[in-house]
Amino acid sequence: MPNENLIVTTQIQTLLGSLLAGATGQGLCLLEFDDGGRADEQLRRLARRLKCQPQAGTSPFFDALQTQLDEYFAGQRRQFELPLVLSGTPFQILAWVGLQTIPYGQTRSYRAQAEWLGKPAAVRALGKANADNPIAILVPCHRLVGSDGNLTGYGGGLWRKEWLLKLEKENIQ
Repeated sequence: MPNENLIVTTQIQTLLGSLLAGATGQGLCLLEFDDGGRADEQLRRLARRLKCQPQAGTSPFFDALQTQLDEYFAGQRRQFELPLVLSGTPFQILAWVGLQTIPYGQTRSYRAQAEWLGKPAAVRALGKANADNPIAILVPCHRLVGSDGNLTGYGGGLWRKEWLLKLEKENIQ
């Protein structure tokens, strides 16, 4: 039985670089590009919220994560089948669950997403929740764009957001 007071971490390699993955005994709680310091910041935030200590190690979720990410990057997977541990404010969790409803290969504006969530005045709060998303790709914050369709903010870098959107659009059939 995994230690419930730990967030176990490992590095996951992808075509877009290394990701820091974190998991508790219930599921994945972190997947963040491991450059620019965001991954360490997200891990510290999660450790405080979950009252867990981070520790490098193995988790039964990591092999499945690597396999499913490899399939995603090969254009063979549109949905992930991994348990997620979403830890945030009620609004953040609502926003992150909402992101998972944006279909593969499609985008939605921040305004349209706020309206879809039933919170039309919360566009800025949605943007902040999106920026705080600790589970990249699986909680597809890369699918949110500006009202004019232009790419805006992405913690992993706009070049990665553009790459992910292009991958998905090319693999819709």
